[in-house]
Amino acid sequence: MADVARLAGVSAQTVSRTLSGHPNVREHTRAKVLAAVEELGYRKNDAARMLSSGRSRTLGIVVFETMFYSRSAVTVGVEHAAHRAGYSVSAVTVSSLDSTAIQDAMTRLSEHNVEGIILALPLVQVNKGIEDLTRTIPTVCTDGSRTPSTHVVTVDQTMAARLATEHLLSLGHETVWHVSGPESWLEVGGRTKGWREALEEQGRFVPPALQGDWSPASGYQNGLIVGRIPDVTAVFVASDEMAFGVIRALHELGKRVPEDVSVVGVDDIPLAEYCSPSLTTVAQPFESIGERAVERLIAAIENPSSAAQTETIEPSLIVRSSTSAPA
Repeated sequence: MADVARLAGVSAQTVSRTLSGHPNVREHTRAKVLAAVEELGYRKNDAARMLSSGRSRTLGIVVFETMFYSRSAVTVGVEHAAHRAGYSVSAVTVSSLDSTAIQDAMTRLSEHNVEGIILALPLVQVNKGIEDLTRTIPTVCTDGSRTPSTHVVTVDQTMAARLATEHLLSLGHETVWHVSGPESWLEVGGRTKGWREALEEQGRFVPPALQGDWSPASGYQNGLIVGRIPDVTAVFVASDEMAFGVIRALHELGKRVPEDVSVVGVDDIPLAEYCSPSLTTVAQPFESIGERAVERLIAAIENPSSAAQTETIEPSLIVRSSTSAPA
């Protein structure tokens, strides 16, 4: 900083004010400081800034190791909202949903002085370490699971399943089969519940739920099963990726979509509109979830005594070409 001050012909305090965005710096002086910064290749020392302000202006996020679109889209929303609010983001990826792995990830972020943490994964199990961390560090979870101290921003998964199932029933299908995700994910329970309730309320037969692992391959394997059941005319699949696999299997078995079997997914990832046929799906606003999680987290940081709150976002049905009345 002293070198920048000498080259610009100003005091070190003026350099500090300029780099921190202080409004009481003349435009001519600001331009000289920034020119000196560029010439010297100077970078602001975040550690020094943290020591002087007492704040790191950094948010942490814990994400599950996956190639699926939904998790990366939430992270993009987090990064955009954090940047707009003047925060940076430090991310830790875990390959297991084990509570010890999540606790370790949160501890690593705590050691890097993050001001708050977003858990973009399900808390399948909560141990004392996680409970203690969420009591001392403002924390937001994006899948509906929580500790008593955790804020939540989540999509109504029961409504997502009801939208899909009721759409298929309204087209005239007698019942709807379901390919779910892994039972360990909280959102799976909500979707299965909504699907079952929608069928029971209309007095329809509830078939056994099939289970996938979110991958197109697992959707394909389940598609080979439902495609061989003569009475199946409609399938609600718990993710778009698995729905792509189901449709591929149905095509290989000589089943037409939607003429023979209608298919609905969940997520509305970008590829859903461009598969063949284009996929009817229930949209989840992933980037908005990330953005709202940041807004909720910053509010908790600024008001640490606020009670934990849950914000539920409604999904929406996107009707495309993969559903129709039964033949």
